[in-house]
Amino acid sequence: MRLNEDLTKPVIVHSAKLDWIPSPSAGVDRRMLYRVGGEVARATTIVRYAPGSAFPRHVHSGGEEILVLEGTFQDEHGDYPAGCYFRNPPGTSHVPASKEGCTIFVRLWQYREGDDTQIVRQPGEGEAALPREGAEAVRVLFDDGKERVSIERWRPNLAVTAENHRGLEFLVLSGSLAVGDEQLERQSWGRLPAGEPLRAMTGPEGAEIWIKDAPLQHPDVLRMPA
Repeated sequence: MRLNEDLTKPVIVHSAKLDWIPSPSAGVDRRMLYRVGGEVARATTIVRYAPGSAFPRHVHSGGEEILVLEGTFQDEHGDYPAGCYFRNPPGTSHVPASKEGCTIFVRLWQYREGDDTQIVRQPGEGEAALPREGAEAVRVLFDDGKERVSIERWRPNLAVTAENHRGLEFLVLSGSLAVGDEQLERQSWGRLPAGEPLRAMTGPEGAEIWIKDAPLQHPDVLRMPA
């Protein structure tokens, strides 16, 4: 499968309007945002776990990055409520599940060579940073010089610009904003190639946004199996 694979073009996906697609595991469904490959794929996806569902143990050969959007995601290491962010580098493994059901945002096979940092940020954790104009708060979840991942709260009814020197990927967590002619609501996802800033007008409730500032594909991204 190849979905939104052209990284030179801007893309916005209103994921809440997409149909859920069953995964190979019963009770686990997906809304695909970006994908290159089959069941093993370089991919960005919204995943929904029905109550009591689980995915078999698997090794993250290409690394996994997760933000919990709703409910509580779980594995044998612990519970991860909504707002939790974590990175499972290549070589790690677990048995993901959810007793009460959850929805998560997942990025697979997008790690670069040598990135072996494993972190868990509980809701509200992260280093406070200086907000950009129009923002009221920024929490940096991860920054190793190659990529910066943050959650930002943008004030209501304001124009906000995020400069883009390396590439930007973003997910609306709450509130709303307009980007050009597109009206983005909760779980709308976007990706912009380097050089194209994110220019947005927030709605009456403002917006909370997950942002990754990094090359859309690292030059030394891990190679997928043939």
